Amino acid sequence: MSIFEIDKQYVAGTYKRFPIEIVSGKGSVVTDVYGKQYVDMGSGIAVTSFGIADDVWQQAIIEQIGKVQHMSNLYYTEPCALLAEMLCEKTGMKKVFFSNSGAEANECAIKAARKYAAEKHGADHFTIVTMKNGFHGRTLTTLAATGQDHYHELFQPLTPGFVSVTPGDFDELKKVCEETKAAAIMLECIQGEGGVLVQDADYIRAAAEYAKENDILLVVDEVQTGNGRTGALYSYMKFGVEPDVVSTAKGLAGGLPLGATMLNEKVQNVFGYGDHGSTFGGNPVCCAAALSILNRLTNEFLAEVSAKADYLRSEFEGAEGIEAVSGMGLMMGLKTVKPAGEVVKACMDNGVLCLTAKDKVRLLPALNIPMAELEKAAKVIKEACK
Repeated sequence: MSIFEIDKQYVAGTYKRFPIEIVSGKGSVVTDVYGKQYVDMGSGIAVTSFGIADDVWQQAIIEQIGKVQHMSNLYYTEPCALLAEMLCEKTGMKKVFFSNSGAEANECAIKAARKYAAEKHGADHFTIVTMKNGFHGRTLTTLAATGQDHYHELFQPLTPGFVSVTPGDFDELKKVCEETKAAAIMLECIQGEGGVLVQDADYIRAAAEYAKENDILLVVDEVQTGNGRTGALYSYMKFGVEPDVVSTAKGLAGGLPLGATMLNEKVQNVFGYGDHGSTFGGNPVCCAAALSILNRLTNEFLAEVSAKADYLRSEFEGAEGIEAVSGMGLMMGLKTVKPAGEVVKACMDNGVLCLTAKDKVRLLPALNIPMAELEKAAKVIKEACK
């Protein structure tokens, strides 16, 4: 049996995979079982921040595996503590809870918001107000937080206590917060799965100010946008707001599973002994990997990310077959005349791997992708769009 056949027989059929078996890679180039090479413009959906088999990342993992690969959270490990310290120093947040994924990071954020609101304002303050077209994960609770009805249809009843509002409509946001006795406003500054849509900065700032004035927590989901993806360490930094809770994952550990929920001064002590937990959260190997990523996300490096994004935008804006370009940094969406799936297929045939988001071609290359490979990919993508 081929790998395709084995996968079809034994792996749950939740993914519509492309007919490619990737066997190796280095940096932003991956190789399939037949030796064909592809420029990877998806980086595992914004996960492999420094590409495949990055030398610094590998060494950090190898060194930690040689010491201890896992300990329960009943004991201290250095990588976990140092990563929490680095995240707090880089963001100004005060405490961190580590988990395994973006959905779990968001679950923790929701629990923090509900516990804080219940203790401060009463048990009836539990509603989390989210944005339509947002995406926060695939657990029952994070699906409830996801403002897209088609994700909800097969899994009723979802966790109650979530209301989605129209992004940009501040009057609606305020009205719903008042009517529901909201515990938190939860949003993405850029809706990735929703179509790479950058939210209106004035609206985000108005929501943040309203939340602050009314002691409603502002939760910003940085699962896809975080860890340098937008040219800032976290996208909220470009919007001029200070969240109470920030969730992140994906690119944090560069390819290993790690989620983090960061808590500001207001909520730093919301969790006490036994309030939350995770068997694998804070795993020392994953944390060592994350330290190797965050250490390199300097202002100078992030400026290079922005410069590469500017290059891509200049190539795509006004190009034949491309109607619009959305996104921020190396998180880009292309609205194409052709169906996005056709464009992705043509790119794949010509050695470039891209993604989709709704009706757009989505680009999420490694943050350190060399210019030569970026230029090659841009050329192939532009040709595929014609």
